[in-house]
Amino acid sequence: MASVDDILAGKYPAKAHAQKVVAFLRRNGFEGDGVIYLEAQKTRLIEDNDTPVPFRQRRPFYYLSGCLLPDSYLTYHINSGELTLFIPPIDPDSVIWSGLPLSPAEAQEIYDVDRVLLTTEVNPTLAHLASQCSGKAVVFAIPEQVSEETSFLPFAETNFSILKRAIEETRVVKDEYEIALIRKANDISARAHTAVLKTAKSATNERELMAAFIGTCIANGSPDQAYPPIVASGTSGATLHYQNNNEPLIDPTTKKRKLNLLIDAAAEYRAYCADVTRTFPLSGKFSPESREIYDIVLQMQQESLQMLKEGVLWEDVHVLAHRIAIKGLLKLGILRGTEEELFEKRISVAFFPHGLGHYLGLDTHDTGGNPNYEDKDTMFRYLRVRGRLPAGSVITVEPGIYFCRFIIEPFLKSPELSKYIDSDVLEKYWEVGGVRIEDNVHITRDGYENLTSAPKSAEELEQLVTG
Repeated sequence: MASVDDILAGKYPAKAHAQKVVAFLRRNGFEGDGVIYLEAQKTRLIEDNDTPVPFRQRRPFYYLSGCLLPDSYLTYHINSGELTLFIPPIDPDSVIWSGLPLSPAEAQEIYDVDRVLLTTEVNPTLAHLASQCSGKAVVFAIPEQVSEETSFLPFAETNFSILKRAIEETRVVKDEYEIALIRKANDISARAHTAVLKTAKSATNERELMAAFIGTCIANGSPDQAYPPIVASGTSGATLHYQNNNEPLIDPTTKKRKLNLLIDAAAEYRAYCADVTRTFPLSGKFSPESREIYDIVLQMQQESLQMLKEGVLWEDVHVLAHRIAIKGLLKLGILRGTEEELFEKRISVAFFPHGLGHYLGLDTHDTGGNPNYEDKDTMFRYLRVRGRLPAGSVITVEPGIYFCRFIIEPFLKSPELSKYIDSDVLEKYWEVGGVRIEDNVHITRDGYENLTSAPKSAEELEQLVTG
């Protein structure tokens, strides 16, 4: 079996991705000939400033090119299978400041394309391709991602309706190269999470831990984060997408170290994302209440993982996680009633309000999940993936239990629902904040492959913090 580095030594499989997109078009009724046209993200300046906005490549363009250069273009002739990349010509003024850009010959060696031309040749090439198409020539493009100077006049038809969906649906099933990229992002993320654990004992503020994470990612080849890190200490862990990341680790009221830190942070590697969450005790030892909740969440994840394989209905896995949460919270006395009644009344949503996970790839919340945010059922409203999981997909498995007053107090005030929660027992758990454990999982025909290697057992987390 080839190693990650061996796989990534090859070229990003842009042409294979283009062929998959064409196969989607064929399955959806397109029988003719035509051209796929995509543009890279443009270089843009910060408003009232001569410094570029931080660059993030357009994902549809990257998926069919593997190219991170701004201001580039591509065409793919459907019948011939010819993929052409267009890169910017030399700008003498820019060379003074930034050096020589990539040449067409150099780009030809790097990217999985048939030809590399300059962007000045886009319109002549489009006209030539239109004349080469058999039958009615159709150009497929994405609305609002076509430059004003680009001309589709030589084509009999311009289709803006399907290409974006074709790419988004095709991206769900990853190939070997994409899995290697996600694994690499996870490996770097695991090193960064370990660095945070080792820094936690001496740190005094959330921002120190964020710095440890980002610095480790950069040092290991990932200058970009997959998303803004969430570094939440104490009760801030109950805020799902907490972003302050600057609070002291000592509670200003009690003058004691806060119980836990929830860190949801991950590297991006060559445009592919990891998404990893860990929760650990800042003192190096879980409090009894924190350990009880941690063990429930870990069980939610472990039993969910055992269900995973090609064709499993994601809603069923999500339901299993809720049922385990109900059993655990019943055992602690936080919940009251029968398991079935608590499930039917959706009481667990007060403690586990989000979906179990989402697809992962070129985006953290990757495409193709078909969520239904209008769902009247609160247990499924925020589930980002609906339906059966295909082999080759990568999904996050991220159960959590949170003690968020904003979410729980309406249940406590409800005449119908308050009887299911013991507020006296609950009082002992508010300081736990939130516990979430998140891994990235590759779905296979017969099971799954966990791509995340960051420390996870309670004992290992404690040992790394205490040193």
